[in-house]
Amino acid sequence: LGSLAHVRILKKAGYLSPAEASKLTGALNKLYGFISKGAYKYDASCEDIHTDIQNKLYDSVGDLALKLHTARSRNDQVVFSTKLYCMIEIAGLWTDMANFNEAVKRLADKNKDIVIPGFTHMQHAQPVYLKDYLMAYVEMVERDDARMKNIFENMGLTMGAGAMAGTPIDAVKYNISSGHLKGLENLFNIKPTSNSLDSVSDRDFVIEIISALSIVAMHMSRLAEDLIIWSTREFDFIEIDEAFCTGSSLMPQKKNADVLELIRGYAGRLYGNLVSVLTMMKALPLTYNRDMQLDKEPLFNSFEIVSNELKVLAALIKTLKFNKAKIEEHLEDESLYATDLVYYLVDLGVPFKNAHTLIGKLIKHSIDNDVDIKDMSEESLKKMLCKKVSKKEILKRFSPKFSVESKKSIKR
Repeated sequence: LGSLAHVRILKKAGYLSPAEASKLTGALNKLYGFISKGAYKYDASCEDIHTDIQNKLYDSVGDLALKLHTARSRNDQVVFSTKLYCMIEIAGLWTDMANFNEAVKRLADKNKDIVIPGFTHMQHAQPVYLKDYLMAYVEMVERDDARMKNIFENMGLTMGAGAMAGTPIDAVKYNISSGHLKGLENLFNIKPTSNSLDSVSDRDFVIEIISALSIVAMHMSRLAEDLIIWSTREFDFIEIDEAFCTGSSLMPQKKNADVLELIRGYAGRLYGNLVSVLTMMKALPLTYNRDMQLDKEPLFNSFEIVSNELKVLAALIKTLKFNKAKIEEHLEDESLYATDLVYYLVDLGVPFKNAHTLIGKLIKHSIDNDVDIKDMSEESLKKMLCKKVSKKEILKRFSPKFSVESKKSIKR
């Protein structure tokens, strides 16, 4: 694809006649067709893919192929190819992100009336809608999507750097639209380099991409951890389809959420990939150095891992089933409604700090004496809290539905 664009540039610059450009374009399109169909056979004896394409082009058009490398260097070819690869992969990742978010949204909508206990510090905190919990991950991925779009737009796909000092071709002739590149219509535009030294040595975009992918992997790891916890016997909130689990070689009762554990584990691989490229680049002088080829494996690996994670999680999410009975058991914990009781006292005129202290003492009294607040007399409640309290109003606040609906600050 870079060669197809370069042919157009050489034609505009007068280094190729219209007939020569047409012949080279036809031969390159034929090679592109083989690649698209998976029929391209790479010659491993070649130095790299660029040499292999050049050789195949020579077999097709003879000495004319030797003109293609005019005003061109492997240095700018490599960075162009890497950037173009990244742009294509990011475009594919947008689809993966959209499919993941769609799966989560459908699950949230399907279970929109379920209330679950929310947690802070892994302890019961306050009731929340399951849909709000799930949609938190949609918000995360939407931010990930925005990060990727920003990287895509700022990547700067350029030509004309040559080896490092530029070429004899006028900068204006390097303005090329992808509209005529088969299969990539309107995906990108090529612009002339503004600083040829930076162009051939820039790997910021690789670091930015792996950094953004690491954040996606972190988000997927957090979701995986939530689902792992929810699937334990202690919680039993969800049932994960067996297609995403494995058994034990010894214990027949085990149903292990291995897929989720691997997603959690792969976050570390992404972080390692990011650190490896940062370390590789940290002391490189301008301009191109062969060290830079070591960015490929962590870059390719990071895209592959995150794309697979998004696909697998989207499929897993579609199969999730919620154990409403078990969730309701957890919602019977009176401490979940402590904050609602604090707000009730505040509405009665009790200063917040005093209300906080009073409800804290009430919860401690309940635990120490093994008595539910629901079973305490109105007289006892008045004595411990304030004379204005009504047991009827207190009991109303032990409702999960009442609790979540009382929160008005959330934009729904």
